[in-house]
Formats: sequence, C-alpha cells, structure tokens
Amino acid sequence: MSRNTKFPVVNPASCDPILMTEDSPSVPTMIAPAVFENLKNLDTCTVSNAIERLNLRLRNEGFIAGAVRCRFPSFKPMLGYAVTGRIRSSSPPMSGRCYYDRIDFWEYVATLPQPRVIVMEDIDHKPGVGAFFGEIHAVIGQALGCVGYVSNGAVRDLPAVKALGFHLFSGNLSVSHAYAHLVEFGHPVEIGNLKISPGDLLHGDCHGVQIIPREGADQIPEEAARIIAAESEFKQYCRSAEFSLKGLEKRMKRVAIDCL
Repeated sequence: MSRNTKFPVVNPASCDPILMTEDSPSVPTMIAPAVFENLKNLDTCTVSNAIERLNLRLRNEGFIAGAVRCRFPSFKPMLGYAVTGRIRSSSPPMSGRCYYDRIDFWEYVATLPQPRVIVMEDIDHKPGVGAFFGEIHAVIGQALGCVGYVSNGAVRDLPAVKALGFHLFSGNLSVSHAYAHLVEFGHPVEIGNLKISPGDLLHGDCHGVQIIPREGADQIPEEAARIIAAESEFKQYCRSAEFSLKGLEKRMKRVAIDCL
C-alpha cells in the first residue's frame, strides 16, 4: 500500500470519518508462489499438525475457535491474504452510508496481495442479524481476486455463491441484509479469539480457519509430507495381519515423542 494512500472509514465509537494513512498496519509481503501452491493442497488439520510439530506458535493459538462454520465443506481448501473490516446490521449507519455505496472499500481491497480473503468482524451486540455478504458481494469479490469470506456474522444466497466456487465461513445465516453496513476497514479484527491483520495468510476448509505463520511457512509442506507418510504407515499397520497391542504401544510411544 502506498504511504500516501488514504481511505475514508468510520470510527465505530463516534461515527466520524477517519483516514487510513501511513500509520495504518503494514501489509506483510507475499510468500513464494511454490510454497503457496503446496500449502493450498493441504487440508487444515495436516497444516495444523505441521505447525505444531515445527513449534511455530502455541497450540491453543492461531485458529478461529467456535465462531464460524464452513458453509461449503465439499470445497477444496481456501488460501488467501486477509482483507479486514468491521460491520453492523442491527441499526442504520449514522453516517448515512449504506450497503451499496462503499467503493472506497473495494479500492482498498485492490491494494492487498492476491488471492484475497475478505474478513468481516460483526461488532453488533448480537452478531448476524442481517447478512452483509451474499451473491453480489461474492461476484464483486471474485472480480477483484477474492476467493472467500470469513465472518462471525451472517451470510446468504448460499446456492448462488456455491455455484461461483466462492468460500463462505460465517457464524450464521440470514434471509435479509437488515441494516448491514461497513463500519471501518483496514485494521486488525478479532473473530473467535483470533486476531487477524490485513495481509495475514488464511487457510480454511471444512474444519475451520487458521492463520499460517509467515516465519516457517516454507517448512510446513515438507513437514506435512512427513506427517502424511507416517500416518499412512500407521494406518496400514492397524489394518494388517501383523497388528498387535505390543506393536501398537511401540508406535504410540513414537507418536507421543513427536508431540513433545
């Protein structure tokens, strides 16, 4: 993002216009294309196991806990760079700006690395009264290189969005927009105890959504390959005629050592 780029947003406390400037959070650089492609082919559980094995972060951090549900569990994994914002839907916007007139947000989206994942924190007392995101936003998002949407709020138009191949992760569903509107964008948000900053690398599938740490990201595919190979051998042993409790104990001890 250019240091001179400014985007008007709304302060949720005062509803006065404020500006994103050079003081806004910086966007991390993109990871290598080859690493990105390898990560995209891995399911979230295998990626999580690799992160744990590599000790890249604490095991109770880095993923959205209980606040979102994957709406299209049959889709292949989602991987993209976060585009962040905050929304409300239970009451009209005090600024007078509504659901449709935020070209400034889409201009901001275009400044982030591709592919992008739109992340919206619903800050209403009861999130998800109305759906900010549906078919029209998904179509616009795809045109701007977005591959998914993540929110503790609501979504709608599931059949149409599924046909687009666009990922949706949400807290609930709603038939109506209600007073859905954008409050601010371009700053860190928090969903399910996970703080997500602009440019964070998000990985999601039927199991949920997590952040892939930049430091050590290039090690994850290789570690994942080792985990997959070890799990394959373990499953083959359990299905074989050689299976015994003694052999199981030996292998379980090996797994326990790996977990330390």
